[in-house]
Amino acid sequence: MGSRWCAGLVDAGVPGGWALAASPEGFLSDANGVLFPREWLKRQELARFEEHGIGQFDGQPVFLLQADQPFELPGAHWQGLRQFMMQSDAEQFQMLAYASQIGTWSSQHRFCGRCGARMQRHSGERAMHCVECGLHQYPRISPSMIVLVTRGDEVLLARSPRFVSGVYSTLAGFVEPGETVEQCVVREVREEVAVEVRNLQYLGSQSWPFPHSLMLGFHAEYAGGDIVPQPGEIEDAQWFNVNDLPPLPNAKSIARYLIDLYVARRSGGADPVLPD
Repeated sequence: MGSRWCAGLVDAGVPGGWALAASPEGFLSDANGVLFPREWLKRQELARFEEHGIGQFDGQPVFLLQADQPFELPGAHWQGLRQFMMQSDAEQFQMLAYASQIGTWSSQHRFCGRCGARMQRHSGERAMHCVECGLHQYPRISPSMIVLVTRGDEVLLARSPRFVSGVYSTLAGFVEPGETVEQCVVREVREEVAVEVRNLQYLGSQSWPFPHSLMLGFHAEYAGGDIVPQPGEIEDAQWFNVNDLPPLPNAKSIARYLIDLYVARRSGGADPVLPD
C-alpha cells in the first residue's frame, strides 16, 4: 500500500485542498483529525494566516496555515508536536513534522541575514529570496548523532535534567562545522560521559522536528574510561544490563529503536522496525 502523504511544493493559487492550522501552541485538531477543508478554515476569519503549500494527502493538495497566535474554534483544540508523535500514526506525524519545520524556517527568515531587507518567497522552489542582495535561504537541516554505547550485555544510558523523571536514554549531540558524524560521536561521548568508543556502526536516521534536526543513529562499542557525567548536561549515567533496564524513551523514537535493536540481537529476537 502506497503512502497517503507526499511532501512537496504546492502553488498557493491552487484552489481547494486541505489545510493544517499551526500556532505557537502546536497544531489544531478536532474529532476528524488535523486536516480541515482549506477554504472553510480561511473563511473563519479567526486569525491572520501565512500560507504554505506543503504537499499532497490522498492526491489532494495540503497547505499549512501558520497563525502568530492560537485562536478558538468550536470543537477543536491545540496540541503540541511531541504529543502527536506519541499518539498519532507515523504518516500523520511525518506530515506534521514537515509542516512544523517549514513554518519554523519561514518565520525565522522574514528578513535577510546579510543586508536586513525583507525576504520574499522564491517562485518554483522552497526558498526565501532577498531582492536587494540576492541571498537565498533554504529550509535548514541540522545533522546530529545519537548513539548507543555497549559493553557486552551492558548498555550505557544517561539522563538529562530535561528528561521525564526516571527515564534514561542514549547519548546525542549536534555535528559541529567541519566535523564528520563519526567524529561527532566520539567527541560527544567523551564530553558527556568521559568514555572512549570504537567500532562505530551506522544504523539509521529519523527526522526530529524540534525544530529541524536529522538524527543519525549509531551503535558504538566501549573502548575505555570511567563514566564522569558532564555538569549541567548529564544528570546521571550508568551501565545497565539488557535484562534490567530503566524506564526508556518513547517507542517511536530512534533512541528506543537503538536500544531495542541491541537487546533483540543479544537475546536472539527479531530486529525491531525503525520508526518513520
